[in-house]
Amino acid sequence: MGEDVNDPQAEGFDAAFQRTQALLQGRQPIFEAAFRAEGALALADVLLPVGRGSKRGWRMVEVKSSTSVKDYHRDDVAIQAYVAHAAGVPLTAIALAHIDSSWVYPGGGDYQGLLLENDLSDEAFSRADEVRGWIAGAQQIVARQRAPKVAVGKQCGDPYECGFLAHCQRQLPAATHPISWLPGRRSNALQAHIDAHKLTELKEVPDALLNDSQLRVKKATVTGKPYFDRQGAAQALAAHKLPAYFMDFETIQFAVPIWPGTRPYQQIPFQFSVHRLTRTGKLEQQAFLDLSGNDPSLAFAKALLAACGERGPIFVYNAGFEKARITELAGRFARLSESLLALNERVVDLLPVARAHYYHPSQQGSWSIKAVLPALCPDLRYGDLDGVQDGGMAMAAFQEALSPTCSPARKAEIERQLLAYCALDTYAMVRMWAVFSGKTLEENLV
Repeated sequence: MGEDVNDPQAEGFDAAFQRTQALLQGRQPIFEAAFRAEGALALADVLLPVGRGSKRGWRMVEVKSSTSVKDYHRDDVAIQAYVAHAAGVPLTAIALAHIDSSWVYPGGGDYQGLLLENDLSDEAFSRADEVRGWIAGAQQIVARQRAPKVAVGKQCGDPYECGFLAHCQRQLPAATHPISWLPGRRSNALQAHIDAHKLTELKEVPDALLNDSQLRVKKATVTGKPYFDRQGAAQALAAHKLPAYFMDFETIQFAVPIWPGTRPYQQIPFQFSVHRLTRTGKLEQQAFLDLSGNDPSLAFAKALLAACGERGPIFVYNAGFEKARITELAGRFARLSESLLALNERVVDLLPVARAHYYHPSQQGSWSIKAVLPALCPDLRYGDLDGVQDGGMAMAAFQEALSPTCSPARKAEIERQLLAYCALDTYAMVRMWAVFSGKTLEENLV
């Protein structure tokens, strides 16, 4: 039980400050308490009453969705403590609570143990002078007639993207071929050279600082001519004979688990598509999708084993993801463990083949399947799909389908969209395999 301060965004900060002061006269926990002092304001996640009589005070708890304490969390806590103290709150302690990613939900609505608390009282209280300096510095900048001249750099995205980043970037000359398209550019020597010479164009980067992959990207981008090592790609895939399977998963993760036996942020697979290409060139597809709201894991695992057969390569794109999910399923379901792990032994990753042997200027430094596919197979475009067009949208659609407010008609629409999206992922791999292998498909079935 506790009292919640009104949302300052909806009802105004003055109302939030006034309600906080009123609630501080009581002894109930307070959520989203609002303080202002010395030209600064702060919102506290939780205030808990402590002590009695003349020793009454409050303990503050800041709650983060991360799985560890970050340096910027420590700054946040120091600011919260300073503003609360300056506003006259008798703050006796301050802690930061974050999610314990190793905790397993036992079910039944029992979430005890989900959060780990870290007492940061001594550290936060000792940084008062430092925080006072931050506030003064910020006020000086706000009082200026012109924005300070600060070059766009790493600080603009650390720890989060600055709200003014797009504004500042608009002041920069537009690059024809931005250096951001160069993969792996964060090596010390390369990035130091880029920063020192304020380079913006890919063509300005010296070849001597680039590895083979970066050189291919630079050459293809500047010349506008794709790179395709057909012989190398075909050789990389030659050992993998038909029948072959092409597999893709969609997953969901919850900060607060909803299914017993699962952990915070655990990737739970709820959908797969598997295309099977026979020795005669026949293409078949099997799909799994569970929108029931129950834990889909066991049914997913059983259906996957049935869809993938017992022999033949299983092609994926970015093998680490699918193999990790299979390993996790094997750990949860002992009776299926041996069969599931056997699938991992058959997995063949198409991503390294693409990285080593193909690059098109339109990829703009990315080898994601959504960047490679339209270059390699222009007739296939994720943008043509209705509704769900990427993994993030698939997660959002799945969550919407699980909501009690989702109508049957909308749920059926989501089902169609998810099935079409995942099917395109695996069909895309079939087409990529065909191009890289130098083969043609007798049937173009999705």
